[in-house]
Amino acid sequence: MPARRNRKPNIILLGIDSLRRDHMSCYGYHRLTTPHIDRFAQEGVLFEQTFSAHIPTTSAYASMLTGLDVFSTQVVALRHKGPLRPEVKTLAEILREEGYNTTCVGFTGNPSSRGFDKYLDYPAWGSWNEGRSPKAQKLNEVALPELERLARKREPFFLFLRHMDPHAPYLPPEPFERMFYHGNECDKRNKSMEPVMAFKPFRDFFASWMPPGITDKDYVIAQYDGAIAYMDAAIRSIFTAIEALGLTENTIVVVNGDHGETLYDHECYFDHHGLYEPTLIVPLIIRYPGKLPAGRRVSGYNQHKDLVPTLLELAGIQREDLRFDGRSLLPMVRGEVASHESEFYITECTWMRKHGWRTPNWKLIVALEPDFHFKPPVELYNLFEDPEESVNLAETQPEIVAELERRMHAWIAKREAETGLPNPIYNQPGWHGHAGIDYFTSSQQAYDTLHIGDPAQAARLQSRSRE
Repeated sequence: MPARRNRKPNIILLGIDSLRRDHMSCYGYHRLTTPHIDRFAQEGVLFEQTFSAHIPTTSAYASMLTGLDVFSTQVVALRHKGPLRPEVKTLAEILREEGYNTTCVGFTGNPSSRGFDKYLDYPAWGSWNEGRSPKAQKLNEVALPELERLARKREPFFLFLRHMDPHAPYLPPEPFERMFYHGNECDKRNKSMEPVMAFKPFRDFFASWMPPGITDKDYVIAQYDGAIAYMDAAIRSIFTAIEALGLTENTIVVVNGDHGETLYDHECYFDHHGLYEPTLIVPLIIRYPGKLPAGRRVSGYNQHKDLVPTLLELAGIQREDLRFDGRSLLPMVRGEVASHESEFYITECTWMRKHGWRTPNWKLIVALEPDFHFKPPVELYNLFEDPEESVNLAETQPEIVAELERRMHAWIAKREAETGLPNPIYNQPGWHGHAGIDYFTSSQQAYDTLHIGDPAQAARLQSRSRE
């Protein structure tokens, strides 16, 4: 089917939940987890320093799908209260106004998914009792017929696919289950899973999908990697369909992560809370043959808020009525600018409520209430000397803490003045969904209150707003 000329390009956005950039082989991971995405990256532009500044899913996608930061969207919590602000336009709404057909797969009901013509869903979770979980294939079974339908239309289309394979539960089908592991995952001499299963808020959730008697953390990490590899193989079917339908030359294809994942890091086991590097840094790869150079790697800093302006510029859409907090990445691709802002405000409102300031050298994390990991209220890390963020320097470097706090609060004041809106991280009573508790007053209270029991509960957390 030949591509129709003289029309705006199609846009396919693969939003991959919980995908760690440093667990992808195209970003240097030692395991070959993403051979098909690696080849895709060779055909487009790979961004090496893309950040999800606002953790977790709901706030991250709010920025990714609007071109705005957390001050403009007012979305900061996983369980955001109510819908997206009516003053905010999503990418789907903008493209509909430009004559696009729009379809969303796998993100129905989230405030950040507003404005699509059509919503489709697929089984994106799983449990040990249900067996291995072919999430990406289930997505393909829904998405590929929809891609064919959209390709037959005269109008350009925007197809958003939300992949869930790297999100817990990690249950890749065979042979991916043992692709990166050989041994006995229940060896009683291995004690590495003891602290994981002792963490009361999550242990019931872990028990619902990890093998009974699991003792080896490396097996669980191998399941995560296997889920990425399985998803990568399934995504190849999408790339093949794009080629077979004659869409390659006139379709912008994006691979982006909403946030990363903590595996055995910082005691935030097998989840995506915490403002540490494994959660903040995400992949971004964009292919548009003839309009973007093939095989280009861009090292400059960028954030989710930059994606929408980039896509609109690539699509030749100019709208004087729209204002974005992000900026197009094309000047960076062309070598006209080296980077967007290299220091920036970060927030998290998942299982903890924190904010901070990240520079190339330093990471400041400030707790807005006690957290269920009993971590100190202020954390400071030297990212150059301690990239694993293992040594908290807050007490020994008070002058650096003070300077980073000054920059952070100056930025907050600037953005509040520019938007005329308050910083949303300050105004999230009941963010955790427990009635009668606005904010936790002690770590013990948070530890005793927060609990996730099974994948069904996890799914509800991501799809339902707080009333």
